[in-house]
Amino acid sequence: MNQNAQDNAAALRARLKQRRREMPPRDRDRGALLIRGRLYTWLATNRTRLRESGRPDIRHIAAFWSMADEPALQALLGQWAEDETLQVSLPVVTAPGQPLQFRAWTPDTPMAPGAYGIQEPAGPPAPAPDVILVPTLGYTRQGDRLGYGGGYYDRTLAALKTSGHAFTTVGIAWACGDLSGETYTPAAHDVRLDTILTDKGWAVPAPEL
Repeated sequence: MNQNAQDNAAALRARLKQRRREMPPRDRDRGALLIRGRLYTWLATNRTRLRESGRPDIRHIAAFWSMADEPALQALLGQWAEDETLQVSLPVVTAPGQPLQFRAWTPDTPMAPGAYGIQEPAGPPAPAPDVILVPTLGYTRQGDRLGYGGGYYDRTLAALKTSGHAFTTVGIAWACGDLSGETYTPAAHDVRLDTILTDKGWAVPAPEL
């Protein structure tokens, strides 16, 4: 990415962060509740469909530990962790420039701040995920994602694709992150997401697994 494109992306990230900071607390709480409800229903519906058709079930979902300005997912993660047939994992930054490592998580797993101050689990490495929830700052209606600039998820998703592992990506964003009308061109290394869920609904239609 050239310097001009980097500067444009940095300015766009700053605007998007400002938009979400300005969200009223009531809208933030209600929006996060709606996101958790839609996620729960989507996963449960697809798991039922897979079982009834005799296909392999979804066993492992890689989530993320929401930061203060992101849609709060923690309550849903605890709910999923109660299901003995479903394993939840969270990402861990192991080194700069490397893919993320997903480690098993339950509400009892010890947590500690990682490289960016985000809580990370001390659990064992988890199996490759069937579904990956991806924190998304900005998005297009085609599934392009603008993240925070570190490239960790792009490297992680690219590595999983290269390994031949099949998985579904779900971007989690606030609706104010919609890049429609913005001047935004994804970088060549950016990995498109399969679907994107916001507080206003599915910005990219939810896939049937």
